[in-house]
Amino acid sequence: MSSQQNPAPDTAEAAAADPAAEPRPRRLTYAAALAGLEGAALMAGGLWVLVLGLAGEPDDRQQAVTLGITLVVLALLPLLAARGLLLRRGWSRGPAVITQVLALPVAYNLLHSDGVAIPVGIVVAAVAVAALVLLVNGETTRALGIKGPGRSE
Repeated sequence: MSSQQNPAPDTAEAAAADPAAEPRPRRLTYAAALAGLEGAALMAGGLWVLVLGLAGEPDDRQQAVTLGITLVVLALLPLLAARGLLLRRGWSRGPAVITQVLALPVAYNLLHSDGVAIPVGIVVAAVAVAALVLLVNGETTRALGIKGPGRSE
């Protein structure tokens, strides 16, 4: 065999070397779906506040527009993370975890409010905890090609 020809690796060796060659684990898909759901909810809420701030009669128009724009921009983080998780990009787990960690204090505040916000807080907390569990799962970590500390394999 000449020096320019390389033998084809076995299928098992190729799959071990390239985690993207294996099918995407369900846990990773579920984590991406939850992150996408959170991003879509933030986007919808931001657009709703923005439209009400521009077309409605808010107490403070500038504050309503600022909140709407802030929510729309914040929605980009979980949406980009969801896309990265679906494409099995290792960088995407960080923004997805940050989104869940930021959702927990929001859920806490909603749970300690009155009325209709309590069920919303329960949903936000459940989604954040479920997504965190899915994101730190070993199967998800391996699928994203993330190695733990001290692992050079």
